[in-house]
Amino acid sequence: MNVYFDVLIVGTGAAGMYAALNLRQDLKVLLITKAEAAECNSYLAQGGIAVARDENDLDSFVEDTLKAGKYENNVEAVKVLARESRENINQLIRYGVEFDREHGDLQYTREGAHRINRIVHCKDQTGKKVTEALYKEVKRRRNITVFEGTCLIDILRVGNTCCGGIAVKNGEVFFIHSKFVLLASGGIGGLFKNSTNYCSVTGDGIAIALKNGIKVKNLNYIQIHPTAFYEEAPNGRRFLISEAVRGEGGKLINKNKERFVDELLPRDVVSKKIFEEEEKTHMPYVGLDITFKPAAYLVKRFPGIYRECLKKGVDITRNVIPVTPAQHYFMGGIEVDLYAQTSMKNLFACGEVSCTGVHGANRLASNSLLEALVFSRRAAKLINSTIDFVNRLDAKAPDIPLNPDIEQKRNREIAIQKFKEVIGGLKSELVSC
Repeated sequence: MNVYFDVLIVGTGAAGMYAALNLRQDLKVLLITKAEAAECNSYLAQGGIAVARDENDLDSFVEDTLKAGKYENNVEAVKVLARESRENINQLIRYGVEFDREHGDLQYTREGAHRINRIVHCKDQTGKKVTEALYKEVKRRRNITVFEGTCLIDILRVGNTCCGGIAVKNGEVFFIHSKFVLLASGGIGGLFKNSTNYCSVTGDGIAIALKNGIKVKNLNYIQIHPTAFYEEAPNGRRFLISEAVRGEGGKLINKNKERFVDELLPRDVVSKKIFEEEEKTHMPYVGLDITFKPAAYLVKRFPGIYRECLKKGVDITRNVIPVTPAQHYFMGGIEVDLYAQTSMKNLFACGEVSCTGVHGANRLASNSLLEALVFSRRAAKLINSTIDFVNRLDAKAPDIPLNPDIEQKRNREIAIQKFKEVIGGLKSELVSC
C-alpha cells in the first residue's frame, strides 16, 4: 500500500511528538511507533529537565555539561542547548505541563554533576507528564495522523535523498512517501539483559542508518545508570531509581552501612564505584538510603518510586533501597548537525537515536529530554522554511514484496552485531528480551 504525507516522523517520544507540534499546521504529518504511543523512554524519565536558571547560569550550565561529557562534546551544540533551554520549557508549560512550583515559582532540584539546582520536575514522573501533555496536543491537531503498532523496517531513497519509509502494520507493508523523514526511534536498551529501557527499544534507527550508509558516531558511548532497583530475577526492564533521590540527599552505602562515594559525581564515576564496591563486598547490589527524610516528604516528592518499590517489598521511608547499575542511555547515534540533519538529504534524526555531540562521552543528568526538545524544534523549523522548495522523489517500491518478519529480524541482527563490535567487554550484556 502506498500512502503520501509531507513529513514522516518515526517515534512518539518527546522528540517525535514535539517535532510534529512545531511543524506548520498546513503540513500533512504522519507519526508512527512500533508499540503504543506511551511505550518510549521519554515516558519513563523520572528526574526532570535541566534548564539554565538565567543568563548568568548559561556558562556554568555549559561547563557542567562539558565536564560530565569529558570534554568530548560538540561545544556549539552544548551552547545551543543551554541558550534555548528556557524557551522550550516555557513552551511545555503552554502545552499544559504542570511543573512543581514553590510559592508560585518553578521549583528546581539538583542532580549529579550539576553545580546548582537547575532541574524542573513533575515530582518523579516528569517524562510521563510531558509525554501525556504532548500527546494530548498531538491528538488535537487535525494535520497529524498517528499509527501505533507500526514498525519502520527501512527508508525509501533515491541516491542520497530520503523520500519516505517502508513500514509494517498488522502484517501489511506500507510504502510511506514523504518530502522529509525524521527519525526519533529511540536508543538501544532492548538489546541488553539489564536496562532501564523498554524492551521494544532495539536500535532500529541505528540499524537502518548502518544499512543505508548514513553516518553514525560514537556507538561505544553507552551510559550505565548507577541506581536501578536490584532484583534477583528481573522480568523485563529494570526499574530506575531517579538520580533526584541522590540529589535530595540520598546516600549510597555498602552492606556495612558505610558510604563509599560522593553520590553527586557524574554517572559513570558513581557506577564504577558501585561495581568496585559490589566486587569488594561480594554483594550483587549496594544500598541507597533516604530514610532519614520525613516519610510524608518522600511520599509526596517521589510518589512513583515509593509505590513501585512498595510493590517490590521495599518501603523507601523505612528501608534502604537495593540498587545496582544498569544500561540506561545511548550518547552515540546517527550523526547530525545543529538542525538535526543527517548525512542523507531530507532525513533528520532527533532524540536518543541521534548524536548531536551534546553529551560527549557521558550524559549530564536531565539533559536528555532537553536535547530532544531543543533539536527536534530546530529540525521542525528548518523543515517549515524549506519544505515548499522540496520536490517529492518517489522511490520505486521493491519488485518482490518484503517479508516483514525477515526485515525486522535483519535490523535487530545488524544492531546487535554492530554493538558487539564496538563495546567489546560488554558482549555478555547484549541481547535480552
